[in-house]
Amino acid sequence: MRKALHIIVMLMFASALTACRTTASVPSPTPETAAPAMQTAAPTPEMPSPAAQTPNPPPAPAVKKAGISMPNKSVQYWTIDGETMKNRLEKLGYGVDLESAGDNDVNTQINQIQSMIDSGCNVLIIAAVDGSALVEVLEGAKANNIPVIAYSRLIMNSDAVSYYTTLDNSKIGVLQGQYLIDKLKLDTTKGPYNIELFSGSPDDSSIRPFWHGAMSVLQPYIDSDKLVVKSGQTTEAACTTKDWSSANAQTRMENLIAQYNYAPGGTKLDAVCSASDSIAQGISVALKNAGYTADNFPIITGQDCDKKSIINMRRGFQSMSVFRDTRILADTAATMANEILTGKPVTVNDTTTYNNGTVVIPTYICDPVVYTIKDIGKLVDTGYYTWDDIGGPKGSLPLDGLIGTDY
Repeated sequence: MRKALHIIVMLMFASALTACRTTASVPSPTPETAAPAMQTAAPTPEMPSPAAQTPNPPPAPAVKKAGISMPNKSVQYWTIDGETMKNRLEKLGYGVDLESAGDNDVNTQINQIQSMIDSGCNVLIIAAVDGSALVEVLEGAKANNIPVIAYSRLIMNSDAVSYYTTLDNSKIGVLQGQYLIDKLKLDTTKGPYNIELFSGSPDDSSIRPFWHGAMSVLQPYIDSDKLVVKSGQTTEAACTTKDWSSANAQTRMENLIAQYNYAPGGTKLDAVCSASDSIAQGISVALKNAGYTADNFPIITGQDCDKKSIINMRRGFQSMSVFRDTRILADTAATMANEILTGKPVTVNDTTTYNNGTVVIPTYICDPVVYTIKDIGKLVDTGYYTWDDIGGPKGSLPLDGLIGTDY
């Protein structure tokens, strides 16, 4: 037993000596033989340790972007409005995608709005070509939590519309109607006086308050036969002008001239209640072609203080225009967009009037102002035009000829 134990002890001792020799025979690693992990384990001057590295700066915040959709570039104020909003928002540091829908092309506008939604615009400002045609595309804005500001024209039947800014269209109609009452002296003269009525485009929701405003003051005189509409066209539907087009207004006026013999030597036409300057320009072309001159031209109303119409006023071919100061309206829309993008309460001054068929839209209403030939100097003083813009220096007559679709 002792002999067996002795043998076991001797074997264990021999095994230990062998292990020691094996360990000692493995060389220490050198720079040439060290594993790659061992080479990078210690920092070198060319590769500082993570603790010594400068932290990466945080990414710059993404620039918020506004999409602005205008219906056309053929009407002056839409171009001015769009550029005014774009410039104001860019000065505030926002990106801006400004688009015009061809010549009042609904499908173009829908595609442009969809592109604005897809590109990540944070707010949309839309002057609709057709106020009832944007329901589907604005569902995409709503799904992406993009607020929508309806500009000048109320967008109908959509709960995606967040806010609305416009001039007081009802007041515009009242101002035009009252101007005709005053110029014709309807309260102090016997009459009767012949008048024709021209409203705006049937797909523009803003024509309704305008029409009702104008008729609220003119209808009593029509009912009493002091104002006579020989065409019998006294409903809004009968008096609309598709696309607010000068050409369409000219065609309708030419038809009325032919049917009712409106001419200096025929049936006297005393006045035309025209909803806008673009419509008034077409009416004026038709009347000039029928033989009317500045000396016997009917009283014609307008709206927008369009450059061509201001020149017409200086030549005696238009009587007045209700000034939509686009700078004020556009600045209001830009302010609303900025308030939305900065999380501030949005400024409105009407929360009851404008129901788009789905919801009542919080609105900011701007006041319009009447300008006649006597007020042209005041309009120039606002900086909206220079005298050269509207035909020449103060006191001179502008370029000869009627300014309208042929200029």
